[in-house]
Amino acid sequence: MFPVRNGNSSKIGVIDIFAGPGGLGEGFSSFEIPSGTGTHPFELAVSAEMERSAHATLRLRAFFRLLLRQEGEVPHEYWEFLKAASSGSAGAPQEYFRKGRWKALWDEADSEALNLTLGTDAGNKALFARIDAARHSYDELILIGGPPCQAYSLVGRARQKNVEGFTSKGDPRHFLYRQYLAILARFRPAVFIMENVKGILSSKVGSQEMFSSIQRDLGDPSRALGGSQAGDGKSGRYALLPIHVPLGIDRTEAIVAKDPYGFVIRSEDHGLPQARHRVIIMGIREDCLQPHVARLPGLAAGQPVSIDQALAGLPHLRSGLSRQPDDADAWFDAMEHERRAVVVAVKKQFPEVAEALAEIVPAADLPRSSSKYAPGRSSALATNLRGMNPGVVLNHETRGHMKSDLGRYMFCAVFAQQYGRSPTSADFPRSLAPDHANWELGGFVDRFRVQKRGGPASTITSHLSKDGHAFIHWDAAQCRSLTVREAARLQTFPDDYFFLGNRTQQFIQVGNAVPPALAVQIAKVVHGVLAGR
Repeated sequence: MFPVRNGNSSKIGVIDIFAGPGGLGEGFSSFEIPSGTGTHPFELAVSAEMERSAHATLRLRAFFRLLLRQEGEVPHEYWEFLKAASSGSAGAPQEYFRKGRWKALWDEADSEALNLTLGTDAGNKALFARIDAARHSYDELILIGGPPCQAYSLVGRARQKNVEGFTSKGDPRHFLYRQYLAILARFRPAVFIMENVKGILSSKVGSQEMFSSIQRDLGDPSRALGGSQAGDGKSGRYALLPIHVPLGIDRTEAIVAKDPYGFVIRSEDHGLPQARHRVIIMGIREDCLQPHVARLPGLAAGQPVSIDQALAGLPHLRSGLSRQPDDADAWFDAMEHERRAVVVAVKKQFPEVAEALAEIVPAADLPRSSSKYAPGRSSALATNLRGMNPGVVLNHETRGHMKSDLGRYMFCAVFAQQYGRSPTSADFPRSLAPDHANWELGGFVDRFRVQKRGGPASTITSHLSKDGHAFIHWDAAQCRSLTVREAARLQTFPDDYFFLGNRTQQFIQVGNAVPPALAVQIAKVVHGVLAGR
């Protein structure tokens, strides 16, 4: 999607913490100025992630970028590795690249992408040493990332403790927000980008609203940690600004001081195929804050992109059966049994749904996984995400579902097709209702949700790792939830972005990430801040 070419003259080093699989870093490292020239002003100096499978993904992508920078194109050996991985016959990537021709680049990727736990003595020591070693290679540093959202119900208590002696008797996530502040206080990056869920805006400790405290701490990290200003000539204070402002509106601190919802970015308004709403805070070191920043354009006003446009070209798949033997014949028989039962259950209340269901032919001829693109329709976004990929579809395998859920999925998909919305619990016939204690009380009102073609997907979340009920494919004949690759497409990860770990871990990585296509737009704003000084 975002090829890195020779000619990189990066002068801005990126520190990416709580990096996950690297969506935010991917966007920054992929940003070109001018577009299409192969000149990349941002370079990942260091990224850090504690979860092992996410770190494995992060390190492989770091290696991929280094390959592109050195070779100018993806080497044959890397595509061969991806082909083997897509068929399930590949070992760990280090088995291919840790020795031989690519050893030096693999070692460089290994030193860039760190597997460590922030907030621990060992983790902090390794991270700070890496930043210290890299910082002098750049004119400026920037910090990107997003402390896990759970930290914000705890930040009030954490900020009252002494930074040197504080030990948590409760949740270790006390440390995570402080870790972000510690990097700001110690290394004084020119700009920081902090991403989080909208819930950060209404987070509380007791009856105290916490976001004002978070803003205050981010504005003066040294003071928040009980430290003093360093004498290095760089300000230790930050102006907190929205990354996006509407056309004709100046970007000022007053906008978000008055209404912090000015930090919220709606991804579907900026060309992404997903209704993802997140808080993006841009902090600019005060000595870097120049008058031109107020007039910098915000994010792109992209045309709406639908889910079916985003998934174009990916092969169709059928679901499988869980808790019983699965093959095409067994799946077809189970589908037919459930389809007939659903037709009877909904015929009186929803005759249009029953009529459409009666015509469904379960797609038993489809595989459960495929590594080859489907011929036919594509789209601008799908073509962009496929990029240079010669034909290797990765992470595209369906789940198995309980027999009863097959009926629910068919009902939901056809209901959405007929009425333009997913059914709520009140729409379900009693015979289709799952055995959930809160079902009839409305606690699971949108437990089963169809991703409707023709519009953006709902927010891709890590809950996909638990089940796919909120991410049902619109095609009742396939009768399934989304795959990891489909979720990655909706998150705008390039098709050559290979997610490592088991499927549960892959879903978590994709769901927690910042969409790279959005990160590119954020990088453009940050570059404008620094380029205009």
